Amino acid sequence: MNNTRKEFIVFLTILLISVNATSQVMKSSVTDSVILVEKKKKKKKSKKVRLPKIDLSHWKVTLPVLNDFGKPYEISPPEIKDFASNAIAKPYMYIDSTKGAIVFHALPTDSKTNNTKYTRSELREQMVPGDNNTNWTFEQGARMKGKLAMEEVTKDADGKYHRVIIMQIHGRLTNEQKELIGAKDNNAPPILKIYWDKGKIRVKTKVLKNKFVNNTAILLDEAWDDDEGYNFPTEVGFRKFTLEIKVEKGKMVVILNNSEYAVYEGVDINRWNVFENYFKAGNYFQSRDKDSHAKVKFYELEVSH
Repeated sequence: MNNTRKEFIVFLTILLISVNATSQVMKSSVTDSVILVEKKKKKKKSKKVRLPKIDLSHWKVTLPVLNDFGKPYEISPPEIKDFASNAIAKPYMYIDSTKGAIVFHALPTDSKTNNTKYTRSELREQMVPGDNNTNWTFEQGARMKGKLAMEEVTKDADGKYHRVIIMQIHGRLTNEQKELIGAKDNNAPPILKIYWDKGKIRVKTKVLKNKFVNNTAILLDEAWDDDEGYNFPTEVGFRKFTLEIKVEKGKMVVILNNSEYAVYEGVDINRWNVFENYFKAGNYFQSRDKDSHAKVKFYELEVSH
């Protein structure tokens, strides 16, 4: 009888210890769950604001809207630094703080620059802020690199995406050259146009019609023709990608995603050194179709000389 009683007391003690341990584990699990839920709530509340890595102090922008004088609306330095609070700019150039990018939005409007039927939401390099007259030559050298992505673009009647020029090197006549050939403005041909073209990156450059043209006639638009163009093999689609342009006297290199190269050398590039140049980046939309538009995101953009 005594043995039976002892055994019962031992059993009861073990049972109480087991129940207490289980209770402690359950309490611990519940506490851990509460902590995890609280952490998740905190994470949701403290959502990070991300800003693009772009210094606009040496850029002006042209937007697809008219100013009070019936010309394309532009914002130059230093005002461009406050573009996000500019009510006129907001529909066409704004910050996506969730992605950390500047969005350039363009669509067909009456805001067209000289010698084109297309509109743009596009940056123009200014080596001296607010001044278009100080530019660079290939001999001096230059480099531009950007990280970007196509966010949206419409399709034409055949179901093909509209094209967008996302980067350029534009030529420029000095005031003396302008007077020499009797030009109406300082525009020279663009030596480089880089397109987002149906999900691929397409490069176009200029070639001389006559390789022996003299140093005055070479300044005319008619001296130059478009090359056949080159498509990089990789399809970027709507994914993020990097583009880099490097130039020096007699050489121009375009690099996609740090791994694919288009190299331009020879007489045409060598003789291009007669012109001054400046970089452009953004959204030069290549359509006049009704209800068409495009949005390009730039996450990073840097220039060096």
